[in-house]
Amino acid sequence: MCEAFEDYSRNKPHRYAPEVCKDMHAIVKQYTGSADPYAEVKMRDIQIALSLEDELSKALMDAMDPIVTALKIAATGNVMDSAIYSGRYIESFLKEELDMPFAICDDVPFKKELEKAKRILIIGDNAGEAVFDKILARHLSADHEVIYAVRAEAIINDVTMMDALCVGMDNFATIVSTGCGAPGAVMETCSEEFLTLFHGADIVISKGQGNYEALSDASRSIF
Repeated sequence: MCEAFEDYSRNKPHRYAPEVCKDMHAIVKQYTGSADPYAEVKMRDIQIALSLEDELSKALMDAMDPIVTALKIAATGNVMDSAIYSGRYIESFLKEELDMPFAICDDVPFKKELEKAKRILIIGDNAGEAVFDKILARHLSADHEVIYAVRAEAIINDVTMMDALCVGMDNFATIVSTGCGAPGAVMETCSEEFLTLFHGADIVISKGQGNYEALSDASRSIF
């Protein structure tokens, strides 16, 4: 904590919260001696999410509006924070969330864009959430090329290449790195490969608070 405070006292010009987080967790990695201090938390979350996969698939199969339900499943994965919900509560919480309508729903413009889209980029957030994202990717991949972007390195409980492969995302999407090691796709530090995909995709779906903070000023439309 002292080192973090000392770092902040230098008034480093952070543009986004994910940049602050990256600097703070560099100190965490140093003191834990681990490149992935949250590895156990991520694996636990992934296993819990995988145990719900059949139920999620059934919810999509029974849906009156499959695309909205697939999007809702992916969104539900985002609010399933491991710091709040333990395995005991997740199943009842899951049903409650899937029954709940979106507070804000841009399904009409999304469906219009989907009709003419060929390539869809999904920018992932946390590791357990990737199982929920896989349900969406599987649904979209029937008629579209799907690309799933992950963090360039382990940061908090966010999804990395290894985590995405662990949940089987590669069965339905091409997995790429953003090239950025912050918990959010900070454009200035993303790779040229990712930036080309980001600007060239017909639809971009961004997951999570960190990506929202980093991409709020992006020059293209994002769902």
